[in-house]
Amino acid sequence: MRLTQQVKAGGCASKLAPGSLRAVLDALPAQTDPSLLVGFDQSDDAGVYRIGDDVALVQTVDFFTPMVDDPFTFGQIAAANALSDVYAMGGRPLTALSIVCFPQEGDLEVLGQVMRGGLEKMKEASCTVVGGHSVRDAEMKFGYAVTGLVDPGRVYTNGGAQAGDMLILTKAIGTGVITTALKQGRAQDSWVDAALQSMNTLNQRSAEIVAHHQGVHAMTDVTGFGLMGHGREVAMASQVVLEIEAEKVPRLPGALEAVAAGAIPGGLLANREYAECIVSTNPNGRIREEVLTLMFDPQTSGGLLISVSEASAAGLLSALVAAGIPAVQIGRVVEGKPGILLHSRKL
Repeated sequence: MRLTQQVKAGGCASKLAPGSLRAVLDALPAQTDPSLLVGFDQSDDAGVYRIGDDVALVQTVDFFTPMVDDPFTFGQIAAANALSDVYAMGGRPLTALSIVCFPQEGDLEVLGQVMRGGLEKMKEASCTVVGGHSVRDAEMKFGYAVTGLVDPGRVYTNGGAQAGDMLILTKAIGTGVITTALKQGRAQDSWVDAALQSMNTLNQRSAEIVAHHQGVHAMTDVTGFGLMGHGREVAMASQVVLEIEAEKVPRLPGALEAVAAGAIPGGLLANREYAECIVSTNPNGRIREEVLTLMFDPQTSGGLLISVSEASAAGLLSALVAAGIPAVQIGRVVEGKPGILLHSRKL
């Protein structure tokens, strides 16, 4: 059984459109609990709640439909994706609760493999699965609610980027279009293998390296809203402009070919509708349409987007690369009306 054929959309491409979700959240009443350090008002990766002078809880939940056919691999990716939000806030995951939606008459061996894959990845992260919840659903969904700890003085949000910062991205993009090509039967094995390796890699090591470097002002993980969607949130929350060199953004093998073949997930179109209003391109150059389209691709278990001072950027990038992380400096932060400016030439 091919899991990708059992669902309409896979992975983070199955999530609600960011614009629709933002409209609902903006209508909710404000919360006034002084212990709430990070809530949902700025669309951050996780919530942070102070429980002591030097310790706070960091909490997140993430689950989605299959984007790959192998159940064990799907479980691994779902776990890595859920853990990523904790790493993006500078936290250390401690416990997790599994979330399962599964057909009443579904093959329980498939479910068992999914949960085994997730448990293996949680063990790799030293995060203990303490329980979970399940419901009947025609489409399978799986993920986790993760709780961790973070130093209240070292919380990384999407609202701290400063003019003069450099932007570093730790993983290549393209998982959305490649997994859509897989679902359509158009993906080459080499494309899928590279995408699986990327999605299956924890952001743990990247976060550990960030924690040992000064000058990091903001951080977010690039997942369902794509690079432009999450970049939009950084720009708006920080009141800055992100200047990004489009051709320097690392791409997974086959990503541009998947776009050219028409493997466009619905989530990409929703992301473009949400973020394109604040994205502009340098009038002195031309960005290839396939490259521009990929900027909105919904990522599953994507990398970290880091805003770091110019003085610290080279050292951080060097440390990430030395650790085997495919990090690339993709742009910088400047003053101006909040938005994203895409360049087609070297900054």
